Amino acid sequence: MNRFSVDGKALGDWAKFHDYFASEFGFPGYYGRNMNAWNDCMSDYCYEHGIVSLRIDDAGALKERNPEIFAALVECSAFINWRATKEGGDPLIVLSYCA
Repeated sequence: MNRFSVDGKALGDWAKFHDYFASEFGFPGYYGRNMNAWNDCMSDYCYEHGIVSLRIDDAGALKERNPEIFAALVECSAFINWRATKEGGDPLIVLSYCA
């Protein structure tokens, strides 16, 4: 399992959110910087490198400052797992946080 600790304070706006994930996970140059593109790029990363554990530190700060980003992260991680498991595959993302 590939483990990542994400500073929730560093994901304070959409630009920072997409900058972080594009850099940390090596998203391609054509990454669309939206959550549909995030779903696809994170799925691709997981299929290539294995299950990803995302521990969100200071998730409460992220949830308070930008609840839309927090909700999108939770919902999209769940969607990626649903999409992977609906055909009998394994979940791809383990998301942990204390908000």
